[in-house]
Amino acid sequence: MMKFTYKFSLLVFILLSIFSYAQEKKQFSNVSTILQNIIPNIKTDFWVLIHKNYGKDNVIKQSGAVKDYISQSSGFNIGIAEEDEFYYIVYSSGGKTEYITNLDGLKKFIGKVDDIQDAAIFATTEGYIIDEEFRDIAGNYYEDKSNYYLDLGKLTSKECPYQKKHFTLTVSKSAGTITNVKDNGSYIELYNKKCTNNPRLLKIEKKEEHKDEPKKSTRSTKRK
Repeated sequence: MMKFTYKFSLLVFILLSIFSYAQEKKQFSNVSTILQNIIPNIKTDFWVLIHKNYGKDNVIKQSGAVKDYISQSSGFNIGIAEEDEFYYIVYSSGGKTEYITNLDGLKKFIGKVDDIQDAAIFATTEGYIIDEEFRDIAGNYYEDKSNYYLDLGKLTSKECPYQKKHFTLTVSKSAGTITNVKDNGSYIELYNKKCTNNPRLLKIEKKEEHKDEPKKSTRSTKRK
């Protein structure tokens, strides 16, 4: 009986260890690394991933013998980007040079979701972002046999207040689609002086209103 109990306990421990390992979250390294892991869904003569920052082209990845191409003035981002910063892809298929400068084109270039990098890129085409500054809540993932689980952010307002929320997305490995979205709430909410709905500003205005109100007379009237 003791031998059976020992074996059973050992089996439970192993299964729990495997489950815990499978649930361990890993952070995405950075946007460039994710994009470098792209495997095109089409046959290409060559393809090159370019990061353009303040007018300067930096080749991030090159596959095949690259021919002359035209530097692009716009592109895509899958994370929080600085102003005048974006990525674009140049590729040749059947001798014809093509350019990818938006997320829809990137999605078609990747095709089916084959790994976690593809899943992350696919999610960004649906409006989510990999927030490198807050990877603990909006830039990590884990997976099991059936799904990828990604914690990503989304810019929900550029107006007052500037706001970012974070979500947990379930991406099916077999279908390559998002099957569930869990809203985890806001993790950034920024107000500035121009925001009419700034809580701090409203408190100040309320105090000023009270100051301007005429003081009530405290003098009592005597009865005759």
